[in-house]
Amino acid sequence: MSDKTIRGVIVGHGDFAAGLVSAVQQICGLADVFAAVSNREYPAEELERVLREHVARGAEIVFTDLPAGSAATAARRVMRDNPGLVLVTGANLAALLEFALGERCGPADAARTAVEKGRSSINSSGGE
Repeated sequence: MSDKTIRGVIVGHGDFAAGLVSAVQQICGLADVFAAVSNREYPAEELERVLREHVARGAEIVFTDLPAGSAATAARRVMRDNPGLVLVTGANLAALLEFALGERCGPADAARTAVEKGRSSINSSGGE
């Protein structure tokens, strides 16, 4: 990590967050805007504490794997005291790359753009 401010926290099950941060680093070298947190390492109260610490240091957006899992629940609790914090659920690599590479703008606009990119990257082909 460099001394750049972490702008986003990725939280999910297992190695979800670390895997996405690794992929962002490999593709564009900008993984230092993210912190990776696994819910496997923390009970619910601790997960909330860890998120609060990242927000206190400048994180603006929490990206989670699921909309109703422990990570999203902890993020929503943190949002009660931090109305500017934005939660993005169902995060994927395309969304995170958009966030890392996109123009620096407010968290709500950055999240909206990342979500649009993430949604548009999900496709299906083949089968009959």
